[in-house]
Amino acid sequence: MRRAPGPRVAPLGIVLACGAFATTAGAQVARTAEYLQRMDTDGDGRVSLAEYQAWMGYAFDRMDRNDDGVLSADELPGGQGRPITRAEHLARLAATFNRQDRNRDGYLDARELAAPPQR
Repeated sequence: MRRAPGPRVAPLGIVLACGAFATTAGAQVARTAEYLQRMDTDGDGRVSLAEYQAWMGYAFDRMDRNDDGVLSADELPGGQGRPITRAEHLARLAATFNRQDRNRDGYLDARELAAPPQR
């Protein structure tokens, strides 16, 4: 089942990478808090894996023009590359989420969202 596209904003990783121009860590957290509010669909002040995948997965849905659950080369940026399934994409998002979940509580707070994923 295809979900409606999410908001038209840059993915969080790009936003955080561009956050280098922020003068303080507090400024980064304040901006990230806005992402937390948008991702946090149940309003509990934190982002679950499901909320993270729903928010970050919208790009896959937008690029999957034929709605077959696979991004083929012609649907990928640059028109080339190995096909990727929705399941593979969600697994990659889960891996990123788990690296960002530094306190291992299964949720991301604003500070964890602001920090780059651990390797």
